[in-house]
Amino acid sequence: MRIVYFTHSLASCWNHGNAHFLRGVLRELIAQGHGVEAHEPEGAWSLDNLLRDRGPAGLDAYRQAYPELSSRTYREEAEAVERARGADLVIAHEWNAPGLIAGLGRARKNGRFGTLLFHDTHHRAVSASDEMAAFDLSGYDGILAFGEALARVYRARGWDGHTFVWHEAADTRLFQPPTIEADRAGLVWIGNWGDGERTRELEHFLFRPAEAAGLPLDIYGVRYPEAALATLDRYGARYHGWAPNALAPGLFARALATVHVPRRFYVEALPGIPTIRVFEALACGIPLASAPWDDAEGLFTPGADYLVARDGAEMERHLRALASDADLRRALAAHGLATIRARHTCRHRADELLAIAASLTGPAAAPRSWRRA
Repeated sequence: MRIVYFTHSLASCWNHGNAHFLRGVLRELIAQGHGVEAHEPEGAWSLDNLLRDRGPAGLDAYRQAYPELSSRTYREEAEAVERARGADLVIAHEWNAPGLIAGLGRARKNGRFGTLLFHDTHHRAVSASDEMAAFDLSGYDGILAFGEALARVYRARGWDGHTFVWHEAADTRLFQPPTIEADRAGLVWIGNWGDGERTRELEHFLFRPAEAAGLPLDIYGVRYPEAALATLDRYGARYHGWAPNALAPGLFARALATVHVPRRFYVEALPGIPTIRVFEALACGIPLASAPWDDAEGLFTPGADYLVARDGAEMERHLRALASDADLRRALAAHGLATIRARHTCRHRADELLAIAASLTGPAAAPRSWRRA
C-alpha cells in the first residue's frame, strides 16, 4: 500500500508532540512493507524554531534514531496535492493550512487517490471551533480522533459512522527501559509551558510537591516565559531548555520518577486523553505519578500502572513513597511497561490504521464538512 501523510513537520519535534507518534507509526508501516511518504511545508513553524534554538545540529538526534524516515517539503499547496496522486491512503493532520485540507478533499472527490482521512490530535475542536470551521472536510472519507471525547465532537457534526478513535502510543523501538540500569536520582519532567493551560497545575502538582519532598527536579521543554523561569527558580527546579524527543529515553533512565500534569482542556472538556508522555514514560519503565485525570476509556490501570494524586498533598506523599520504596518503583515500572507492550505501541496503532482504511475501501463517503452542532 502507498501511504502519504501530510504533517506540519516530521523533522522537528520542537513544541510539536504529534511528531513523536507520527515517526513511530510511519516506521512501523515501513517495517511492514508499505510505501510511506511524508510531506511538510517549507518554513514550518516548529522546524524554524528548532533551527533558531539549536541550529542544524538540533536535527542530529532525530536523524540518528530514525534513519529510515525522511520528509519532502513543498512550497505551494497545489504541488503538495499533486504529490498524493495515485496513493492508496492519504492522511492530513489537523495542523495543516485550510487551503491544503480543501485541496486534498477536492482531489479525493475527483478520484486522484484512494481513501482520505483527517487526523485530529488537538483540542481546537472544543477550544477554537471558529478556527476549525475554516476546514472544508467535505471530500474526506473519515476522521481519526485521538480520543473518544474528541470523536464525539465530530459525530455530533455529521461524522457518525465515519469517525475512528486512534489513540497515540509509544514508539517502543525507541522508548524502552535501559539495557543496563544505572544510578537514578530525583525527578524529571519533559513538557512545554504552552499558553497557560496548566500553569496553576504545574505549581500545585509538580514544583511544590517536589520541593517539599526534597527531590531534585529537572525540567526540559520550550516556550517558558520569564515568569515561568522565575517560578522554576523559586522552587529550585533546574531548567535545561529543549531536548530532542529521541533523547528522552536517556533522560528518563537517569530519574527515579516522572509526573503527568495534563493540560486543562484534557481534564475538563476532553477527558480521557493522556499526553503522549504517559505512553513514552511507561514504555521506558520509569515510575509515574499523575495529577487528577479521568482515564475514561480504560487505557490504563490507575494505581497499578501509575499513582494518582487528588491534590498537592497527596502528590507529595506519592513522591516521598517513590523516593524511599524501591519495591514500589519496580512494581509500577513493570506493570506500566507490560500495559504499553500489550496495548499501546505504534505497531498496534499501525495495525489499527490499516484496518480502518480497509473498512472504508469503496465509494467516497457522503459529503460532510466541519460545522457547528
